[in-house]
Amino acid sequence: MGVGRLVQFVGVLTAVVVGLIGGFAYSNVIIAILGIAGGMFILKEDRLPFLVATIALIAAGVQGSLAAIPTAGAFISGAMAELAALFSAGALVVILVGTWERVRPTG
Repeated sequence: MGVGRLVQFVGVLTAVVVGLIGGFAYSNVIIAILGIAGGMFILKEDRLPFLVATIALIAAGVQGSLAAIPTAGAFISGAMAELAALFSAGALVVILVGTWERVRPTG
């Protein structure tokens, strides 16, 4: 397992745990930093599926229909919201890297 996979795994694990326990001081900052770090390791061929997954996570979190599940709904919604935050931070890096690759001077 390379460094990129390890960073991404730690990010997902942290996001799920923070979502399940309801967060703590600076948990949003930690999620954002891990998302940015994980976004740096997204391969070029994985960028589009990653961005689509980010949009799907955001849409699932905004709708909030999972919260209606008795007992577990709040935990699932919290985990999905934190995963959406993690992926959103990573998506920002993916978009910036993709933009830089398109506009950078060649030569």
